[in-house]
Amino acid sequence: MPRNRTILMLSVGHACVDIYQGAVASLVPFFVAERAYSYAAVSGVVLAASLLSSVAQPVFGLLTDRWAMPWLLPVSTILGGLGIALSCVSGSYALTLTFVAVSGVGVAAYHPESARVARLVSRGSHTAMGWFSVGGNLGFAAAPLMVTAVAASGGLRLAPLFVVPALVGSVLCLPVLRALERTARDGSGSAAAGAGADDRASFVKLSLAVVCRSIAFIGLSTFISLYVKQGLGGSTSAGTAALFVLYLGGAVGSVLGGSLANRWDRVVVARWSYLVSVAAVAGVVYVPGPAVYICVVLTSAGLYVPFSLQVTLGQDYLPTRVGTASGITLGLTVSIGGLASPLIGGIADATSLRTALTPLILMPALSWLLFRTLPEPTAPKLTAAKPAAARPAGPPVRRGAS
Repeated sequence: MPRNRTILMLSVGHACVDIYQGAVASLVPFFVAERAYSYAAVSGVVLAASLLSSVAQPVFGLLTDRWAMPWLLPVSTILGGLGIALSCVSGSYALTLTFVAVSGVGVAAYHPESARVARLVSRGSHTAMGWFSVGGNLGFAAAPLMVTAVAASGGLRLAPLFVVPALVGSVLCLPVLRALERTARDGSGSAAAGAGADDRASFVKLSLAVVCRSIAFIGLSTFISLYVKQGLGGSTSAGTAALFVLYLGGAVGSVLGGSLANRWDRVVVARWSYLVSVAAVAGVVYVPGPAVYICVVLTSAGLYVPFSLQVTLGQDYLPTRVGTASGITLGLTVSIGGLASPLIGGIADATSLRTALTPLILMPALSWLLFRTLPEPTAPKLTAAKPAAARPAGPPVRRGAS
């Protein structure tokens, strides 16, 4: 299968999974309206989606470093959709948390393996990985539209319709899986490993930077609908539009990040992006009126320009553990930002949303400081690994420099 076509299908599949990550924040206003959840309660829903996912991401990363598991792509997509659909029709808060957590596990299972496959197909191309990441951004952007269209038509009782993107995404994975099987039968392998030594210190710093970015992004995505709704006179559509803009700007940011990285170092591009994000997040919190949308666009682009670059940086810092690096940079450190949501919700209940969102301005500043200490790694040469069926059951073999 041609590389561009495969990347396109992986990108669309990525969108069909990440629509369920975006759906959690998109459902917050409806949970408040239909179930009278407090800020702290809806923060708990976001936490449920993030907590189990955060634990599962590195586990799946370790597994994909040992065995190629492309079948995880359609299975995890279905799991993500079912969890969100069931959370909306469940009769209790406890069941809502449980099903949202199930969806989080599906998302956790998808990302390490999909990033490994995308890296293999793209042969380490920053632009191709940027397009792969765009799919996830578009999924996030589509989430508020999907949730609003369904919930506005008949409330949360129509939530079973949320499974449709999962079915589409799982079907689109099948041609990619068949192509990988043919590659394995031809003897070229279904996985890829990088030759080179791991730079664990830089990887830890990178991971901390992604955590700070995640806290800012998830904090804003959880509460921006309610915040803009309050600031613009109580219009639900105004809040939904702000969340849509926040997610859609990420698609632009991811493509732009891949293009900029072809001219300048990834570390330099990410560093400047986070510096812009500091001012942009401050604008979201403090700029009044419709001008807040401009700040939302700048925030989204600023936080997403480094997104796909951080994935490839992590893979280059840990060339012998590509699955683990992908699970952490694309999954764990992103999901872990949701752990801060209950704290933000508690502060908002006690004071105001503006007070609770103000500390988020510091997060991209911390990411900028961490990126000032990071080197630009040399991309390792990709080598073919053994097909999954032929791999030994023992620990993975570390590859030395070629």
